[in-house]
Amino acid sequence: MKGFTLRLLDATRSEQLDEVVSFVGADASGSFGILAGHAPFITALRMGLARFRGRDGRWRYLALPEAVLRFDGRELVLGTRRYLLGEDLDQISAALRERLLVEERQLQDTRRSLRHMEEALMKRMWELGRQGMGSLA
Repeated sequence: MKGFTLRLLDATRSEQLDEVVSFVGADASGSFGILAGHAPFITALRMGLARFRGRDGRWRYLALPEAVLRFDGRELVLGTRRYLLGEDLDQISAALRERLLVEERQLQDTRRSLRHMEEALMKRMWELGRQGMGSLA
């Protein structure tokens, strides 16, 4: 079976994997597969796991927060903020879950910080309003 190149690009690194024979991912419409010779294809992958198989028949897994996929018939390019790559599905799944938990905690911290800033701003505006009202009397 004829293969294609898989190029992984994230914010800090790039990686090229040759002789990939199939790729399975998921976008907003659901799961799909790409084989060598597939028609050109562009889509946005949703957050989760994708997998691909090389000529050796082994599946490898990618955990992605989201990605843009472009396939031109010879090369499949995935652009993303970051990715995790490995051969152990359980390990990659656990790493993805952990990363999602960390991101959720960071998001909660950011929301809490914004709420505190908003409360401080409102308090300051109220104090300025009171000072302005007092000077009018």
